Amino acid sequence: MTEKRQTSPLLILLAVALLVAALAYWLYTLEPASRFAVVGDRIQTFATIFLGIFIEAAPFLLLGTLASGIVEVFVRKEDLIALMPRNALLGALAGGAMGFFFPVCECGVVPLTRRLFSKGLPISIGITFLLAAPVVNPIVLASTANAYGFGPMLYWRFGLSVVIAMIVGLIFSVEKDPLQVVRANSLPTLSGASVDQVPAQAKHSWRERINQAIVIAGDEFFEMGRYLVFGTALASIMQTLVPQELLRQLNNGPLLPVLIMIALAVILSICSTVDAFVSLGFAGFSSGSILAF
Repeated sequence: MTEKRQTSPLLILLAVALLVAALAYWLYTLEPASRFAVVGDRIQTFATIFLGIFIEAAPFLLLGTLASGIVEVFVRKEDLIALMPRNALLGALAGGAMGFFFPVCECGVVPLTRRLFSKGLPISIGITFLLAAPVVNPIVLASTANAYGFGPMLYWRFGLSVVIAMIVGLIFSVEKDPLQVVRANSLPTLSGASVDQVPAQAKHSWRERINQAIVIAGDEFFEMGRYLVFGTALASIMQTLVPQELLRQLNNGPLLPVLIMIALAVILSICSTVDAFVSLGFAGFSSGSILAF
């Protein structure tokens, strides 16, 4: 049985301590008479934002884990390897093209890519797919077009995402030993069975194989779901406590807004399917910084 990955307790404690300290300082700056009313309002705002982000992201995580289970049970390693180009550049193109056909977000693409790696997908193609899929899939392109129209923002987002993903994939193509990139114990356990034991499912009936795919999807959904909950909580706290007016005051110069928006993207952890609409709230920032976000 492969070893399960554990989130560092020290990292969790540090994050919680920072959040508690920030909350305590914020409460200290309020007038004593208004603290309870303000806190109640902020809690309601936090709950609304948290549920909104989680509800919009969870279906895509489920979609990604379902795809992961289907790949594991129904896709033969030999067939997948035979379809992949041997040329590094063509492999990077293939990874980017795969991203267009899998409508999964940042959460869902991780278990799916791990499963593809376990099937023998080359590291360079998998890295390209990992970076491209959350941005270039049809759902994200449609949401970006709805937010900004068919114009420069849509074209730059799609084009730069594909180019960056391909460049990173080509960089990883020089690594011939996958274990230098992917942890040996990163492949998930499947209800007590190792990944190497799963191909035997191909001998079972369609119903048994579908059940196995659902079990795999369930295991990975709950494994990856903890990261979704933690990221959603951080995003909700950020949007609840930090006023956007403060961020707009920092919109000075060509470089600072880009760095601020990138940092904000990391903290908010918003699903790529809706981040175009969220970015409309930062209309005061430059187009380049919003594109970076």
